[in-house]
Amino acid sequence: MVAAARVRPGELVLDIGAGHGALTAELVERGARVIAVELHPARVRHLCQRFAGRAVTVVQADALSLRLPRRPFRVVASPPYAITSPLLRQLLAPSSQLTAADLVLQRAVVRRYTSGRAADPGRWRLQVGRSLPRRAFRPAPRVDSAVLVVRRR
Repeated sequence: MVAAARVRPGELVLDIGAGHGALTAELVERGARVIAVELHPARVRHLCQRFAGRAVTVVQADALSLRLPRRPFRVVASPPYAITSPLLRQLLAPSSQLTAADLVLQRAVVRRYTSGRAADPGRWRLQVGRSLPRRAFRPAPRVDSAVLVVRRR
C-alpha cells in the first residue's frame, strides 16, 4: 500500500489510526515525515518508543478533533471504519491542504465514494485501489476492505 502511494522523501504524511505502526514504519523507510495519530494510550506509548529519534511525531488524539496541517500533506492510513464519513468530509473540505490520500476502508464505502456521488468531482479524483481480504487484518473485520485512492485534480 505504501509503495503504491508513491510517497517521496520529505513529504508530510498523516497515519491516522496508526495502531502499532505498521504503515508508519514503511512511511519512515521511504523518507516521509510522519504524524502518527492514535487514540489509545498504550498504542501511543508503543509508537513513541518504537519511533524515538525518527522523523515521527506521535499525537494522541481522536482523529476527528485533529487540526489538519496548514501546509500540503498526504494521508496514508487505515483509520477506524466507524469514522470514515466524517473523516473524509474533514480531509476533502475546501480549506484542507490535502494533496493525496490512500485510505484502507470498507470496500462498500470505497465503491460509494468512487461512484461520483460522495465527493466534489471537480476538485478530487477518487479511485478504487487494491482490495484487501479480511484475513489481512488482526483481528479480522466482518467486511472486506479496499484502498480509496484520492488525488487532488
